[in-house]
Amino acid sequence: MIQLSNISRQHGSQILFRDASCQILPGTHTGLVGPNGAGKTTVFRIIAGEEEPDSGEVILPKKTSIGYFSQDVGEMAGRSALEEVMATCGPTVQLAAEMKEMEAAMCLPQSDDEMAALLEGYGTAVEEFEHMEGYDLDSRAQAVLTGLGIGPDRYDHPVESFSGGWKMRIALASILTLKPDVLLLDEPTNHLDVESIIWLEEWLANEFKGSLLMTSHDRDFMNRVVTRVIEVANSTITTYGGNYDFYERERDIRREQLIASYNRQQEMLAKEEEFIARFAARASHAAQVQSRVKKIEKIERIEIPAEERTVRFSFTDPPRSGDDVAAFTELGKVWITPDGVEKPVFHGVTGMVKRLNKIAVVGVNGAGKSTFLKILAGQTESTTGSMTIGANVEIGYFSQHAMDLLDPGKTIFETMQDCMPLATIGTIRNLLGAFLFSGDTVEKRIENLSGGEKSRVVLATILARPVNFLILDEPTNHLDIRSREMLLETLKNFGGTIVLVSHDRHFLRLLVDRVFEVDHGEMRVYEGNYDYYLSKLHGTV
Repeated sequence: MIQLSNISRQHGSQILFRDASCQILPGTHTGLVGPNGAGKTTVFRIIAGEEEPDSGEVILPKKTSIGYFSQDVGEMAGRSALEEVMATCGPTVQLAAEMKEMEAAMCLPQSDDEMAALLEGYGTAVEEFEHMEGYDLDSRAQAVLTGLGIGPDRYDHPVESFSGGWKMRIALASILTLKPDVLLLDEPTNHLDVESIIWLEEWLANEFKGSLLMTSHDRDFMNRVVTRVIEVANSTITTYGGNYDFYERERDIRREQLIASYNRQQEMLAKEEEFIARFAARASHAAQVQSRVKKIEKIERIEIPAEERTVRFSFTDPPRSGDDVAAFTELGKVWITPDGVEKPVFHGVTGMVKRLNKIAVVGVNGAGKSTFLKILAGQTESTTGSMTIGANVEIGYFSQHAMDLLDPGKTIFETMQDCMPLATIGTIRNLLGAFLFSGDTVEKRIENLSGGEKSRVVLATILARPVNFLILDEPTNHLDIRSREMLLETLKNFGGTIVLVSHDRHFLRLLVDRVFEVDHGEMRVYEGNYDYYLSKLHGTV
């Protein structure tokens, strides 16, 4: 068991937590939640030994192995993907080499005492090797890589040839293969497709027997994996039993109870203060007045944490498009690599997007989902086939590349003002409030924003314009759960047509009414919502 006892930590003038305590119990799966900047990463770093609390105690049993996966994967070079994963298990590989040396030594002539010492050392090494699950290290590393989408045909590819997202998968595979006693996972589902997320859920449930502490912006993933939640917020750490949905319900109940207690205390204090003010000048009541003054001085005042307010913004209805928003026939796309090699993406794709459809485009990574969206948005031409955009269709296109097009020197407010030159300051502030930018935060420069903040700015600029056809490529990437809920509510109320790619199953489940699946170069259309698609595919996931 890991125990953080009465720890305090402060970064500059910001107090992250004061006299806070929590436990990581053996074999439990725990979610770590809280607003951005509250101190979740600091908790990870304290447990991993990368940071010290200002005060308090960290109790960690001896010989406890800890694996920490963060978004900073560091440099990768000079190895194949499989070798990179195996390198993380260096102590296991080293112990295997030592055991081989001992086995060779056993064949040499030596005294009984020397042989007894050697056998004793070998027995200890075997026990430790078994604890590390060293005998199946090779097969485990291969199974984890495959589960995360890097198959046998790519085991030997140099890590330098993988993109940043795929390097994240290799780093995650390294930590999982290690199978430590305590697994710390900071946003493990970032850069994973649905298939890999489902595999990771099953692996954590069936293969991993240690303690897990993780953060994730994927609500479904949290609900399926964790049975406890630790919240870092309002300068303290609070533990809840249950999954993420239970945590949200219980948090709201506790807040209501706290408000009720606060109101009762305020009524009591008001009465006491009224008595003191009324009789302070009377000598006959001096003793009673002093008694009550001392009484209220000793009372620990209940504080209500600041509530994260959500601003509702009424978007104007977009102009009406024709009933047929987009029609495509026998679409095909072949990319030409820099060295002139043709790389087929998909072919023979035929379908129709109707007005007010909310469509999810799904498929494994590399199936061509983003390419299809680019063709739909007019960002690239198809190689074969044809596409027709309907009458009065105004397209708003979001991709990860769009964040790079923001002017880094401008503030959030200036960026929105450029997009809405005729809008009042109040209108712009209200719109930004709906995208979780309030107060002085609207004056932050683009260059100082996180990935999630930039995503929200781009989405706000798109939805501020009179578009009636939204094409969204991974709009939920980088967004925390609260931001995803905000975007989900906005898109549910959007009065136009939506085609999107997202790996967030909760998001898709509550939004879309049709599914286009791109698989092995072809497209299948499912005339139903996301749950209908899953039931047709392989049962509800």
